[in-house]
Amino acid sequence: MFLTIVLTIWTGLHVYVFWRAASVPFIARHVSTWLMVIIAAFLWSSFFAPRFLDLPQVISRSLEMLGENWLGILFLLFLCLLVVDIITGFGFLLSKQAPSWRGIALLAGLGLSIFAFVQGFRAPVVNEYEIQMAGLPNEADGLVIVALSDLHVGNSPGEGWLADLVERTNELQPDLIVLVGDIIEGHGTGERDQRISSIMRGFSAPQGVWGVTGNHERYAGHDSSVRFLDDAGIRMLHNEWHELLPGLILAGVDDGREMRDSDDIRNRYGRALDGRSENTATVFLSHRPNGAEIAADLGVGLMLSGHTHGGQIWPFDYITARFNDLLEGKYIINGMPVLVSRGTGTWGPRMRLWAPGEILRITLRAS
Repeated sequence: MFLTIVLTIWTGLHVYVFWRAASVPFIARHVSTWLMVIIAAFLWSSFFAPRFLDLPQVISRSLEMLGENWLGILFLLFLCLLVVDIITGFGFLLSKQAPSWRGIALLAGLGLSIFAFVQGFRAPVVNEYEIQMAGLPNEADGLVIVALSDLHVGNSPGEGWLADLVERTNELQPDLIVLVGDIIEGHGTGERDQRISSIMRGFSAPQGVWGVTGNHERYAGHDSSVRFLDDAGIRMLHNEWHELLPGLILAGVDDGREMRDSDDIRNRYGRALDGRSENTATVFLSHRPNGAEIAADLGVGLMLSGHTHGGQIWPFDYITARFNDLLEGKYIINGMPVLVSRGTGTWGPRMRLWAPGEILRITLRAS
C-alpha cells in the first residue's frame, strides 16, 4: 500500500509538471512532445531503477543520486507551477498570459532549487545553548556537549564532508559528543565503509562519543548498524543509562516503530531511565522528538532529539510539523528543556531551503 501511494504521487507530480511545462511557449517551440516524454520517463525511473534493478554499482549510484536530487527539484517546480495555476484559475482566467506565467514559474522553481543546493552543500551552522539543570553537580558546571543528528552518512554527504565535520566538531572543544540517530544511511564491509568508519573514529571528547539509533539504522538492519557504529568508536545506548560523572547521567533509547504510541514510548523511556538515583541530573537522547512529556515526568533534565530536519526544504516544515510534536529549536516541556536539531546532514536531495544544517553546542549550568 505504501509503495502504491508513493508511486501514484511520484507519477502524478511528473505528469503535472511536464504537462504544464509543455504549454510554455518557448518549450513548445523548441522541444518536441516525444523528447518531453522521454525526459519525463527517464527522470521518473531514476528514483526506482537503482532500488529494483541489478545495475553496475557506478550506474546504480549515479541514478540514485540523480533521483534523490530530482525529487527536491520536482517538488519545487510543482509548487511554483501550482501557485501560478491557482492565480490563473488553471488557465481559465488570464488564458493568454497563463502559459508565459508558467515559464516564469519554472524559472522560479529552478532558482529556488539552486539556492537550496547552495544551502545544502554549505557547512552546518553552530548554534549555542546554555542550559540550566537542576541537580547538576558542581563538577559538571560548564560541561560542553556537542550534539549531531541525522548525518545520513552513506547518502549524499561524502567522506570529505564527514572528515570536515569531525574536524569542526573537535574544534568546538566538547567534553561530550552525542549523535542523536540516523547516523548512517547504508553500510557494509566494503572499502568505502571501512574508510567512513575510520573517519568517524576521529571524533574525540574526554567523556566519550555516544549515540542512539534512529529509524534509518532500523531500516538498514538494527544489529548490523550497531556493529558498524561500535566499530566506528561510538558507544551506543540501547534503552539504558550511563553515569558520566557522579550525579550526571546520560541515557538513550533505540528508535521505536510507532511514532505516537504512548505506551511504547513510556515503556522504552522507562527502561532507559530505570534504576537511577533520584538526585542525579539526566541528559536524555531520543532520535524522535516525541514523548517529551513522558521524559519530563520521569525526571529528565534535558532531552536532545533530531529526526525532523526542520522540514529540510520549505514548505515541508508545515507537513513535518503535523507528524512531529516538536519541529526544531528549543522548547520547554513541563519545565524540561528540549533541543530538537534540524539535522547536521541531509536525506534524499542534497538540498536545504531556509532550514540550514546545524551542530548544537550546549553548555550545562548548575541551577
